[in-house]
This record gives sequence, structure tokens and C-alpha cells, in this order.
Amino acid sequence: MSNIASTAIIHPNVILGENVTVEDFCIIGLPFVGEKGEKTIIGDGAVIRAGTYIYAGNQIGNNFKTGNKANIRELNTIGDDVSIGTLSVIEHHVTIKNRVRIHTQVFVPEYTVLEDDCWLGPNVVVTNARYPKNSLSKDNLQGVRVRNSAKIGANVTLLPGIVIGKNSLIGAGSVVVKDIANGVVVAGNPTKILREMDY
Repeated sequence: MSNIASTAIIHPNVILGENVTVEDFCIIGLPFVGEKGEKTIIGDGAVIRAGTYIYAGNQIGNNFKTGNKANIRELNTIGDDVSIGTLSVIEHHVTIKNRVRIHTQVFVPEYTVLEDDCWLGPNVVVTNARYPKNSLSKDNLQGVRVRNSAKIGANVTLLPGIVIGKNSLIGAGSVVVKDIANGVVVAGNPTKILREMDY
């Protein structure tokens, strides 16, 4: 049995799984510009906390959790056991795989790919436009890929098009300007390799 607050708005194109909680003032299935009746599917066991907006066309797995006032734009694919923190923004055409943890006030733009078990700390900013406001910027967006089990510390900035290697750790406050190898600890602005990970 699901628990939907009386103040929540659930649009007709939304399919909710079993045992879903939608708290006060959420809007699920918001239309977007160019929408063509895309369905929003949210799996079993979701907890969508107060003030969260989820646009139409999202495909979301089981045991999804949000903090308060998360904003999830249209046409994303989100796996099982994903958590998106309070005031975080997920733009459109993002892929988030299984067991990903996105902490508070994180920004994830278009074409980002977050692989299984990765972790983004508070206030992480992912970017995808190398030259913002340029007339060709929207035609040349480059998504970041964070590979399996990588961990991105608080207040890190990831520049467009980079790849963060599997099991790597990015230290808090770092600015990442190029690809990071698998299994290393890096930090700084720009980042430098400090050591290999101790597993």
C-alpha cells in the first residue's frame, strides 16, 4: 500500500510501484517542453520527500529515495537503491545506475553517467559545457562519467567530458580537469595523484 500526501500532485502519466511514499507538496510527472506523453515510472519502495519535483519521462528503479526539495528533470534513467539528497538537481538525459548515493546540494547536468555504487558528496558540481554562453555550447555538451565505486568528496568540481576511474577517491574541494585512473586517491586544484587506494 502506498502513502501519497493529499498535497502531492501525481500527473496521469505516472506509474508508481508498491509501498511508495510521496510526501507533502511533491509534483510527480511534470510536463516538459516537447513532451510527447512520456510515462514516469517509479519502482517499489520509493520514498519521495517533501517538495521534490520529478518531471515526466523518468524511469526509476526500486527503493529510490530523495531528500527534501530534490529536482529531477525529464528523461533520465535511474537504477535501484539510488538516493538523491536534499536540494540536489539532476538535469535531463542523465544515467544513474544502481546503489548510487548523491548527497545534499549536488548538481548533475545533462549526459552525465554515474555507474554502480559511486558516491557524490555534498555540494559536488558536475559540469558539461566547456565554453558556457558560447553560441555553440548546447551543441557541444560533454557529459562526465563516474565509474563503479568511485567516491567524489564534498565541494569537488568535475570539468566536462572527464572520466573518473573505478574505485578512485577525489579529495574534498578538488577541481578535476582531466581523466582520473582507476584506484587512485587524488586532490587539489588541479588534482594530483597522492597514492593508490588501499582496498
